[in-house]
Amino acid sequence: EAQLVESGGGLVQAGGSLRLSCLASGFTFDDYDIGWFRQASGKEREEVACINSYDNMTYHADSVSGRFTISRDNAKNTVYLQMNSLLPEDTAVYSCAADLHGADMYGSAWCRVPYEYDYYGQGTQVTVSS
Repeated sequence: EAQLVESGGGLVQAGGSLRLSCLASGFTFDDYDIGWFRQASGKEREEVACINSYDNMTYHADSVSGRFTISRDNAKNTVYLQMNSLLPEDTAVYSCAADLHGADMYGSAWCRVPYEYDYYGQGTQVTVSS
């Protein structure tokens, strides 16, 4: 059974840092593009960042560019989201998703396209206090 499990969320003060992890199992992780998304209370889900499977090309949303960094470690079946200089508006549930053909179809910014991805995680809460 394919699974994505997020961890690393929590409560942090504005200006602080967190590193989120997305651990994959049950599918060939190396072949999949992985994206991070977030959904704040009362708002729609938005893309945060995504990384390709074949060349590790990345995309970061303008709202997090320069503060957040997505990376992957295929040996550990894990994608990370390093979040620095956190702001109260970064408060949300963060989740990861995997897709086999995202980058093939839509390029390195595939996570901007809201179609049905192959696998989804449950999410982890990030709360940034002011």
